[in-house]
Amino acid sequence: MNQILKFANVELYYDHVYALKGVSVEVNEGETVALIGANGAGKSSILRAITGLRKIKSGEIHYHGQRIDGAAPDDVVKMGISMVPEGRRVFPYMSVRDNLLMGAFTRSDKAEIANSLEMVLGRFPRLKERYSQAAGTMSGGEQQMLVIGRALMAKPRLLLLDEPSLGVAPKLVQDIARSIVAINRDEKVSVLLVEQNSRMALRISQRAYALTTGSVALSGNSADLLTDERVKRLYLGGEV
Repeated sequence: MNQILKFANVELYYDHVYALKGVSVEVNEGETVALIGANGAGKSSILRAITGLRKIKSGEIHYHGQRIDGAAPDDVVKMGISMVPEGRRVFPYMSVRDNLLMGAFTRSDKAEIANSLEMVLGRFPRLKERYSQAAGTMSGGEQQMLVIGRALMAKPRLLLLDEPSLGVAPKLVQDIARSIVAINRDEKVSVLLVEQNSRMALRISQRAYALTTGSVALSGNSADLLTDERVKRLYLGGEV
């Protein structure tokens, strides 16, 4: 398997507090990799470091073999990395259509942008139903679909997802989980998934890293971690 992302021995501070202590994470082409752990474990800090939103203290970040730590966030998007931030940050007064087109701001290929729009609307039929509606009037789950769709409009090769199930109704969590699997499989997009719903994350990923206070505590195949007694005790509430 070709490696798409190598996050090697990274240290990151917020002021003088450690957020990441020598963390190493890898994503291969075609994989979905999950980052699980409690709040404050460092999961989101990994995504912020990859996208250039936070500068690392030491270590290296490589994308397709090219070192990218220190790159500006908009340059990271142009390289083929899109992030869906925590908290469903839609443009509330803009229509679903205009929110989606904002995701294509780095592109100029109109025919290809139209193809991407068609793909996203096919992937998320609810967005097609709400196409002209102001994004701020939609439900939390629908807004989550919108921000994932907007990230796909950049035509990424690597999609970073930060807590996509947070605050979403259980029925729509299943829809979002299925869509992540389909995006990975059908669009050939590698996925790095940060998720507090550890059970869901392990079920839809191939590999996973469990973080505790800024360090990787466990890593391995997701199917193995799902039945690992330590993972069950610490992250799955003692049962699967």
